[in-house]
Amino acid sequence: MTTDQDLPLDSQAIPARFVSKGIDITTKKDQGVMKVVKRKGQDGDRPMIGDKVTVHYTGKLLTGQTFDSSRERKESFSFNVGKGQVLKAWDMGVLSMQRGEVCLLLCKPEYAYGCAGNPDKIPSNSVVIFEMELLNFEGELLTDDRGIMRRIKVKGDSFISPNDGASVQVHLEGRCDGQLFDSRDVSFTVGEGEDSGIPLGVDRAMDKMQKGECCVLHLQPKYGFGAEGRPEFKIGPDKELEYEVTLKDFQRAKESWEMDLNEKLDLAPGVKHKGNQYFKDGHFYQAIVQYHRIISWLEMECGSGIEQHKRIKECLVMAHLNLAMCFLKLKEFSQVIDNCNKVIEIDETNEKALYRRGEARLLRNEFSLAMADFQRVLQVSPQNRAARSQISICQSKIKEHDELDKRTYANMFQKFAERDAKVIILYVLIHLTKGLNSNPPRTVT
Repeated sequence: MTTDQDLPLDSQAIPARFVSKGIDITTKKDQGVMKVVKRKGQDGDRPMIGDKVTVHYTGKLLTGQTFDSSRERKESFSFNVGKGQVLKAWDMGVLSMQRGEVCLLLCKPEYAYGCAGNPDKIPSNSVVIFEMELLNFEGELLTDDRGIMRRIKVKGDSFISPNDGASVQVHLEGRCDGQLFDSRDVSFTVGEGEDSGIPLGVDRAMDKMQKGECCVLHLQPKYGFGAEGRPEFKIGPDKELEYEVTLKDFQRAKESWEMDLNEKLDLAPGVKHKGNQYFKDGHFYQAIVQYHRIISWLEMECGSGIEQHKRIKECLVMAHLNLAMCFLKLKEFSQVIDNCNKVIEIDETNEKALYRRGEARLLRNEFSLAMADFQRVLQVSPQNRAARSQISICQSKIKEHDELDKRTYANMFQKFAERDAKVIILYVLIHLTKGLNSNPPRTVT
């Protein structure tokens, strides 16, 4: 690619200079975005579609007037490239850059601000120039805990994605420490990938993919094969994985609004059974997906009679209780409490919800709140020995906590007293010294 350190920004001959010195980076090759490299970047890969990129930029009219600059604001700008979040010219330009590269982009109106321009800044149908510096880029994070990172190699051909319960056909290649361990075409149901040896991270990425898309997924152990590993693939515990996945085709499952209430109620037991199977096998995240499906179907339903209302209530109580148990196993205690609260809103005397909320609060060191929950369990079921045992534990913990507080405050007050005593002694010594200095000894005459 050509470079030019001193390409002027205020010359009438700018477009001609770009044509002679730059390259056309548009897919149509219509010279809509011409690029000239001012400073080469680091050797290595370039951003992929969906990557989060961080840039500095300065935008100018052909007159040389600056209309926008991140450098003047002293604040870089980040966006997901290739997703239509910015100007077309930016998406094209940044996808062609390397980390650390600085380039100039000459952009025709249809790739920039079009016939509308930008009031008070950019006239209608303006050709504009951007100086871009690519500071950094990383894959698109699909989860808040950074457990699944996606980099899109080939963009899909639609805006529709699979949903939970959809049937998908994919080609996948799995690697661990650079070694290929899995390569196959496989069909599976989204949310049930575990049944086909598909790791959780690949399953959970499906609803972000489009038909024809090819992406690379970087999976943290939680979203791979976890602490157990996968002996049949010779994958040890707590290994990071990389999967290249191509979504060849899919058939979406019915959405909640496409099903009537009876259909939802008829499907719920089968989904519950699948979730229970995953729970028994220790696949708690996969179980959570199933229980969430039931809630998404029924949480806004009221039913048209006593019998339907009863079935809805039973399904929701079951799903929230099972979610609470899953999150208890995963030590996500806030989620346990949230799901138990949902059950108690429906049935304030539900023994399991009160007990599991108490367990979560005890594990969060909220001893008084936990004891109150276990006491409510005994009000509902006086014969519940487990609750009595938990109350004893809470009382013991509260006593330990109070004794620790007493020791802490006693030590603190002792230190304060010792410090105050030292201050008083110092104060007395200072005043005694002053008194001696102000009354010199008398001489004998």
